[in-house]
Amino acid sequence: MTPLAASPLWRRFWVAGALCVPLVAFGMRPLSGWGYAGWLQLAAATPVFFWCGAPFLRSWWDSLRTREADMFTLIVTGTGAAYLYSAGAVAAGSFAGIFAPLYFEAAAVTTAVVLLGQILEHNARAHTRDAVEALLRLAPPTAHRIRAGEEEDIPASDVAIGDLLRVRPGETVPVDGGVIDGQSDVDESLLTGEPEPADKRPGSRVSAGTLNRTGTFVFRAERVGADTLLAQIVRLMETAAAERAPLARLADRVAAWFTPAVLGAAAATFAGWLWLAPAHRVGPALEHAVAVLVIACPCALGLATPLALVAGVGRGARAGVLVKDPAALEPLAAASVLLVDKTGTLTTGHPQVVAVRPGPNLTTGQLLAVAAAVETASEHPLGRAVVEAARGRGLEIPAAADFAAEPGSGVSARVGGRLVRVGRAPDDDAEDTLPGATLIAVAIDGEAAGTIALADPVKPGAAAAIAELHGLGLKVTMLSGDRAATAYGVAAQLELDDVHAEVMPERKLAIVRELRQQGQRVVFAGDGLNDGPALAAAEVGVAMGTGSDLALQAAGVVLVGGELPALGRAVRLSRAVVRVIRQNLAFAFLYNLLGLPVAAGLLDPVTGRELSPVVAGAAMSLSSLCVVANSLRLRRLKL
Repeated sequence: MTPLAASPLWRRFWVAGALCVPLVAFGMRPLSGWGYAGWLQLAAATPVFFWCGAPFLRSWWDSLRTREADMFTLIVTGTGAAYLYSAGAVAAGSFAGIFAPLYFEAAAVTTAVVLLGQILEHNARAHTRDAVEALLRLAPPTAHRIRAGEEEDIPASDVAIGDLLRVRPGETVPVDGGVIDGQSDVDESLLTGEPEPADKRPGSRVSAGTLNRTGTFVFRAERVGADTLLAQIVRLMETAAAERAPLARLADRVAAWFTPAVLGAAAATFAGWLWLAPAHRVGPALEHAVAVLVIACPCALGLATPLALVAGVGRGARAGVLVKDPAALEPLAAASVLLVDKTGTLTTGHPQVVAVRPGPNLTTGQLLAVAAAVETASEHPLGRAVVEAARGRGLEIPAAADFAAEPGSGVSARVGGRLVRVGRAPDDDAEDTLPGATLIAVAIDGEAAGTIALADPVKPGAAAAIAELHGLGLKVTMLSGDRAATAYGVAAQLELDDVHAEVMPERKLAIVRELRQQGQRVVFAGDGLNDGPALAAAEVGVAMGTGSDLALQAAGVVLVGGELPALGRAVRLSRAVVRVIRQNLAFAFLYNLLGLPVAAGLLDPVTGRELSPVVAGAAMSLSSLCVVANSLRLRRLKL
């Protein structure tokens, strides 16, 4: 169906819903001798069928032109037969005194329910557009250009390759380039997902959208406009979202053969009655043929999927699983591979002190206290972690003076009259101390005083969550922008099936595509800006509720508390919803399959009379009630 804006769909839905109320009330009355009530029903049903259902009529016509039957073909064929037959019955009753059953309420209710389903799908598409717009807002609107020794502010869109640009503390890098002067720590979580800022000095590369934290630096613009890495990520998001083919719903697949079967049965019924009955009995032949189409009107079928989705979404919300896109539940139920980001998903996303090794003549508490004294004035994530560790242990943090930050080297201050320097130790030293950890060295008056190791710890319950996902039949693979040692250390701790380290956003997207091409049903779980393209490209994107706005917008499912155990609940929920949908469809189609021969008149010779309209109406109601009751079971589902 051609996508419509949300507001027109809502208007059509509310109009249809309001007009369904009197139609259902009229439908509960006896279907003979209804007088003016028939014209009132016709007046209420006409705008529902032609205006509220206009998008479905267009899709129905397109399906006839392309000869590709789908759910809308079946819906409009059934509702159209119900509406047109009922309109003819109203005219016949008024002018000829011949009263026949009316099925206006079935046509109207089906149209309203399917409109609600289309609104849910539209909202899911809107989330991807919001995610792309959020990415575009990351680039700053202005840049500080240096020309002939003078600095001027210009629109970022006017930056040309070769321009010299200055970036001050707290500012966002406007374009891609190479640093030629100055030093600073730059937050590149947009690209790597890692919370620890990257050291930038002459020769380093910087990218648009990344955040400068401490120092000031000058860089030469090398990639601008649509060529920046940020612009490439935006294109990846758009391309990945566009590549997601519309979900092939079970109802569509069944409708592809059921619709031609119903049309064939109606034609065979008409021909059979003409052959068996005298020529002057064209009326009964037409009545039975139309009855076949009317009884195939998918009222219960129209309720089968939306009701189960609504009940499942509500149950998930109470369990901390927010289903933003109900269409994500079917592929989540069939998932075979879970790709998961490390930082913020498997780990807390915040560095913590994991080891303190003081030198001679110092205790662990003394080393941590003097390091915290220096770091109190620092805004670096590692420095804040040191201060939090000292406070968490109840240490008294002494006062510091003459604080100085040297980007790329560390920080220093005078504590108790002595010069204390705190800076990163060589990576080799860190690996010897604790694989995957970041090691900072403390020096007092130029003498080594000890080291402090920091790491991003695994979230509590992550190991049990991975084990549960394995039990559900999923292969779990970690994709991380972090160093190989850190990534493999976490993977070993959690017993993951596979791991990819030091991967950029485009590589994450490529891995998702490769697995899908191999026939795998891929779920991606992440929380960072760099996860956006992969979240959009996977069959189901799952975001941590504590993650970035971009991840939340790009995902179809959000784990509200940001805890991985909720992912197991999401998988169980999706499987239960799909199971109920299949049961509902079985109820709906079983009713149609049993009702079609009765409507065709095959039992007339046995019973001696035609199908009673009252019985037909009761049967349709019973079918819908079965679907409603079965769907409501999801509200009591144990997760």
